[in-house]
Parts: sequence; structure tokens; C-alpha cells
Amino acid sequence: MPSNETYVSQILQVISAEPDKVLLSWRDKTLTAAELTTLVRSAAQALHQHAGGTDGGAVVAVLTVTNTGPTLVLRYAANLVGATVVHLHTTNAVDPADHLAADAKLKILRQTGATYLAVDEENVAAARELRERLGTPLTLVALGDLGPDVLDLTAGDPDALDPDAVGIGPDRPAVVTYTSGTTGEPKGIAFDFRARNGFISAGLQMGWRSVYLACLPLSHSSGATADDSLASGGSVVLRDGFDPGDVLRCVERYGITRMLLSPPQLYLLMDHPEVGSTDLSRLQMVTYVGSPASPERLGEAVKVFGEVLIQVYATSEAGFVSMLSPAEHLDPRLRATVGRPIPGWVRITDPDDHRDLPPGETGEVRVRSPFTMSAYVAEPELTARTVQDGWVRTGDLGLVDDDGYLHLRGRIGEVIKTNGIKIHPVTVENAFLAHPDVIQAAAFCVRDRDRIEHLHAAVVLREANTAGPGELAEHIRATLSPKHVPARIHVRRALPLTGVGKPDKARLAVEASG
Repeated sequence: MPSNETYVSQILQVISAEPDKVLLSWRDKTLTAAELTTLVRSAAQALHQHAGGTDGGAVVAVLTVTNTGPTLVLRYAANLVGATVVHLHTTNAVDPADHLAADAKLKILRQTGATYLAVDEENVAAARELRERLGTPLTLVALGDLGPDVLDLTAGDPDALDPDAVGIGPDRPAVVTYTSGTTGEPKGIAFDFRARNGFISAGLQMGWRSVYLACLPLSHSSGATADDSLASGGSVVLRDGFDPGDVLRCVERYGITRMLLSPPQLYLLMDHPEVGSTDLSRLQMVTYVGSPASPERLGEAVKVFGEVLIQVYATSEAGFVSMLSPAEHLDPRLRATVGRPIPGWVRITDPDDHRDLPPGETGEVRVRSPFTMSAYVAEPELTARTVQDGWVRTGDLGLVDDDGYLHLRGRIGEVIKTNGIKIHPVTVENAFLAHPDVIQAAAFCVRDRDRIEHLHAAVVLREANTAGPGELAEHIRATLSPKHVPARIHVRRALPLTGVGKPDKARLAVEASG
């Protein structure tokens, strides 16, 4: 696309063909294409005018109920005039109701140099408190009249803005998303306009219209999927979070064709008692992201949903890495992989000396693509350690087989040295999940007082079955080896999850140590 165009311009151009079509639905509200366009252009013009016409100088933090129309409208409006958008509500990529504490929000505002704070009615009181505590100028803005101290962006003139006249540097940050990562300390990951603009090309080339059900927070990968769906000429149904029964009812009611889930959510959906009586015939794309999935459970999912499953391996920093297509899900051998990366995008390197490894050898996955992050916000040293010569170090261990498929083996820091061998937790987890009674599993390290590492595992069983630790230990012994049998197997009703939907192994280790 031309240098002065953004992904927002492209979306607005696509949706202009059907002005009366309902594009966004949330709670009891909807927006048609015409209404969405007017709101975006009005807000963009008001923001641009208030900033004095400065091209791309503003930083707009968004503090709204995450999965609502205003969250998308405000991002589109800010990006249309080259402003950087910072999502302030949550670091959780799975649960939109998981809110950041006030101190964390304040730190992000300071770290990003936010000049505007976009709010809705539910969050305006909290925004005023943040403005008082910040100590630097911060203009509150909203899509409506929320008081004399809040700039109403709907007062802008949608016809007065000429987006083509706004110069937007492709290297300027478009969106900053904060993630808790594995350390728990929020990190701001910036993606520039070049990456964001490039991503939308997928939607423009899809050739079919999707009806996307968004249960995951729009502040993270679900937001990019919403963009992609609108760019395909489709529509988006927004939900406040994931509930398997609600999801199934939405699939029927709205004719959902596309969903984005974490693997644990996929399992809950396929195990729900209503799944057999739900019309799933219009589903065309059920994408799961966030953590490796069980090959055995994926085989069950294929039977439930048909040839619609797509596995996307992506990280917050590296963006899209590889994909396993619906047809490839029919092959049991390929369900143990995360698909094929695009040629030239992935290297497997030795974690210690960083040399490239041949096919079949396990090392660190490094990624270089048009969709990788540009930087960590205000953390140049961390950026330099993570992005080297344009290659993003993922911290994930994996190997590429002779057919070009990528296999993940866990995180570098998760490798457990016990019983005289190195154990990759994913190997043990997949073995547990091959047992018919196990629906979730996490393998993790517990260190004793002498700092000796011990393999533990936590599992969740099907409600109707009662496999005990002894039976499960024998299963691991027979499937892998006696040295892979955990020192202790914890049977739980549920696994705690991190903000990206993965089992919270740090918490499991602490609880097991106590």
C-alpha cells in the first residue's frame, strides 16, 4: 500500500461497499459500516485538530472495556492520523476481565509518554485518578460527553479529515501491547505501522467473508484478527470473555465462521455437553494459539469440528511464526508439530554458542519476518538481547524435521535436569494427554533445599474417570521411560493459567514446594 496509507484506510475502503451492513455487535449494541466509518473519521479529525495537526506525534492510551466497539474505534481513529496506541486495560491475552492494577497503569503511562487517555463511561473515574497522580499533562478523550474535562471525539468533522495528507513514518510505533510474559513484570511490545499495515494484506487476499467471534481481548492478537476479518468484508461479534456454553450459542445465533481460542479453551469447548446438539456447519476456521496443544486431543477435536482447525504458533515479540492447516490436522504425525514456517523466517540455533543447527537437532527458535516487534518500550538493553541482527530470540526450544515441520520442546528455562537426563516438559505433557482420562497436563520443575531439580506434573482428569497417580505413572513409564516418571503427580480440578493462557508453572511449583 502507499506510504501515506494505513491498515485503517484499507479497512474503511473495504467496508464502504456496504454502508448498512452491521459490522460490530457487543452486548446490546451494534455498529454498521457507515456508523463505524463516521465514528472513526470524526474521532480522528478531533484528535488531529486538538494535537495541532502534528503528524503522528501523539501517544493515545486506551482504557475502555476491552471487548467493545469503542476499543476498536479508538485504535482505528488514533492510527488513522499516525498516533501510537497503547492498550492499558490488561496484559492478559486470554481473559479480557483480567485488569491491570492502578500502579501498573500509571507506570505504563509514564513509560510510553502518553499524551492522551481514551476512556469510556465505565473507566472515566479511574482515568481521572490516574491523571491526578501522573503529574504530567494528559488529555482525557472519549466517544461521547463524559464531562467538561473530557474531550468528546464525536464532535469532530468526519469530512474535514484528509488521511492522505497525514504523513506517517512506517517505522513509527502503531500499537504497543503490554504482556506479563514469564517474569510477571509487564513489558511493552511495540509494532510499527509497517508491520501492522502488512498484516492486513492477509484479510484483503482471503476472498471470503468471515463472521468472527472475539472472546479473547482485543488488546492482543484477537484485535489483529478482528482487523483481518473486517478487511475480508466480514463482521465481528464481541463477547466479554470465554464461556463454552455462550460460545456455542453464539456460533448458532450469529452464524459464526471464525474463532480464535487458546488450547485449554478449545478443550473446554469440545468437552461441553451442548457441543453435540450445536449446529457447527458454518464454522470454517477454528484457530488456536498461545501454547502447544495435545496431539491426542487435537485428534478428538477434528472429530468434533471437522476440517476447520488451524494451529498458529506465534509469540508476543515474533508475531506469526508457523501454521498447521486444516488438512494437515488429519495426519496424526503432523498434529505433533506446529506446522511449517514460511521459508527463511525461522532458524534453530544452539542456545549457548548461537550457531545454526541442522534439521532434527533441538535449539532455540529465532524468527525474522515482516511481523516481528520493533522494540520493547523504554528497554533498549532488553531489546538488544532479544532482537539480534533482525532475528527475534523467542526463548522457545524446537527443531525442524526433514519435511520442514517445526516441533516445539518447551522453553529454554524449563528444561529439567533429573535422573541423569534432560527432560523437555512438553514431551511429558503430551504423554500424559495421550492417556484417555487426562484432559490437561503440565510438567514443571521443583527444586529441593539442595537445589536439586525434580520433575513434577499436575493433571486434570475427565469428570467421569478416576485414574490415580499410580496408573498415570505407569502410563508415563510405558510411553516414555522410567526416568520420565514425575517424582510426584498432582491431580487437580483445574490448572492455573498465565496471562497468555498457558499453565502457570511458576505457581504450580510454589504450591508443590509448600
